[in-house]
Amino acid sequence: MSKIHRIAPSILSADFARLGEEVKNVIASGADWIHFDVMDNHYVPNLTFGPMVCAALKPHAKTPAGQAVPIDVHLMVQPVDALAQAFAEAGADYISFHPEASGHVHRSVQAIKAKGCKAGLVFNPASPMDVLDWVIDDIDLILIMSVNPGFGGQSFIDSALRKIEQARKRIDASGKDIRLEVDGGIKTDNIARVAAAGADTFVAGSAIFGKTDYKAVIDAMRAALATRAS
Repeated sequence: MSKIHRIAPSILSADFARLGEEVKNVIASGADWIHFDVMDNHYVPNLTFGPMVCAALKPHAKTPAGQAVPIDVHLMVQPVDALAQAFAEAGADYISFHPEASGHVHRSVQAIKAKGCKAGLVFNPASPMDVLDWVIDDIDLILIMSVNPGFGGQSFIDSALRKIEQARKRIDASGKDIRLEVDGGIKTDNIARVAAAGADTFVAGSAIFGKTDYKAVIDAMRAALATRAS
């Protein structure tokens, strides 16, 4: 299991009127990645932002020292391929999609990788993970949804812990360097349990952007992870 934890604040919960400033502030507060929840009002019942927003925020996704911070794009869209290509061209580093939203999962994965991005698959709370039997050698990330996709601010679904454990077993058996990310209801008081189940990357939206002191929240999450690891 990876000992390197990543905290990826979701800008879905940020102040849309000042996104560039929000991205800079949360990175300065210790964020490792910037997470984009892309919704199309078709695959999920909500509409968020497209590749132009990603391109506009890319210059802001840097540490105070100027080091680039990965942009992690979660596509909740159907079909997948055209928007995946557009986000790759807009500067995304990771692009993940839901297998059921693609007519040809392997082709979609390869198309993302051909654009120089890392590719991931996303699994909803009730979605089986059988597709991993056929593509786990080709992907870089598995994202487990611990809420139903479409809206921020939802509560963590406890049954996701079993799915995280199953995904971790598959990753370990593959011997591949694959990140295991979890999205939905992640907070300071449950992040250690999620890590114990096998996750190494944590998406948090309202838990961070819903507070006035982003650094205090991120520091508290890291402290909870360190307690679990010790």
